[in-house]
Amino acid sequence: MTQITRRSALIGTVGLVSGLATFAALPARAGSAPVFSADGLAIRGADTVAYFAGNGPVDGKSDFSHEWKGAKWLFASAENRDKFAANPMRYAPQYGGYCAFAIAKGKTKSIVPEAWTIIDDKLYLNYSLGVRKRWLKDTAGYINQADANWPGVLSS
Repeated sequence: MTQITRRSALIGTVGLVSGLATFAALPARAGSAPVFSADGLAIRGADTVAYFAGNGPVDGKSDFSHEWKGAKWLFASAENRDKFAANPMRYAPQYGGYCAFAIAKGKTKSIVPEAWTIIDDKLYLNYSLGVRKRWLKDTAGYINQADANWPGVLSS
């Protein structure tokens, strides 16, 4: 039988705090890389070109990779890899693939591939689906703030 103590209840409660509260408490990392990558993979291995085809996050394959700005980008097909290689600025997510909402707030945060938006033919990624909901309430305002903070936030 598991015994619940005040300490374990407190730890459990802290663990249930929403992603936004955790998000707000974390500062920007000094000297962040120009492209967010997890284990060296941009967008956690999702195919950035696939978002523009209306497919949302599609897992890339190591057979179809391209190195750009210090990160390895994976693609679902050779065609998508070649499109990206020919014009990476067209397909790369804004703000180096860091959470767009975080950049607007002067921070760098990771992303999940499922929290995405395309606005004016540009890909924006967010920390979580919850943060994406908040982002969608004022994308124009947050984009203006993020544009003002980028890329300076990387050296904060």
